[in-house]
Amino acid sequence: MSLDLPSTLDLCKQLKIFCERKGFWRGNVPALFMYMPYTAIQFTVLHKLKTFASGSSRTEDHLHLSPYLSYVSGAIAGSAATVGSYPFDLLRTILASQGEPKVYPNMRSALVDIVQTRGVRGLYAGLIPTLVEIIPYAGLQFGSYDTFKRSMMSWNRYRYGIEEDDSASSFQLFLCGFAAGTFSKAACHPLDVVKKRFQIEGLKRHPRYGARIESSTYKGMYHALTEIVVKEGFGGLYKGLFPSVVKSAPAGAVTFVAYEYISDWIGAKAGVE
Repeated sequence: MSLDLPSTLDLCKQLKIFCERKGFWRGNVPALFMYMPYTAIQFTVLHKLKTFASGSSRTEDHLHLSPYLSYVSGAIAGSAATVGSYPFDLLRTILASQGEPKVYPNMRSALVDIVQTRGVRGLYAGLIPTLVEIIPYAGLQFGSYDTFKRSMMSWNRYRYGIEEDDSASSFQLFLCGFAAGTFSKAACHPLDVVKKRFQIEGLKRHPRYGARIESSTYKGMYHALTEIVVKEGFGGLYKGLFPSVVKSAPAGAVTFVAYEYISDWIGAKAGVE
């Protein structure tokens, strides 16, 4: 099979131009700073809670816990991770929302300006709405993942027989994580919209990126919800749902698969039977 070299070179040039458009990665650095501690705290707290409840550190034993404990432990783990990494979440949202011309050229300038103008408390603007969102979101994500995983293992037993290994494959775990991420994000997206409105209050940006939200526009979460519905309709609560699901569902799926395999590897290294 011959290779059309000019066409290949043109494709490579187009890909290079695409990758050099930094707008696609706006806010990526603070996002990475957020996700690293967020994921570490979340899964550490989750594992500790399930180990305490089951009396065992084996992930197989955690599946025998009540489904309600999966939802509760997920909500607690998500809350702990949110508090521990929230300033980076705020910076990520601000840098991604400012548009062009940039208000802040980098994460450091945004951090310094927020602290100078609003104090250290400014780094936690919108924390309460975020916790109100993350409690049901993390609870649904982890609870539904465990539910889907149990169902997948039951299907394996039905398919292969009770004598066969019923453990889920990596692809099956990926599907469970993908379904859990999609379900939880779709269910809690209106709360995510409200959270981001609080985070970008007072941000000076060009009108083509959306109307500026003045400081103290919303008096609380309920007020924000009602204002959005009155001015933008119920569709306003689901703005950005599709790209949000496209990002979070596969990311959550990969995270769950990695967690399962890393937990098994650590357990094997520690001699856990």
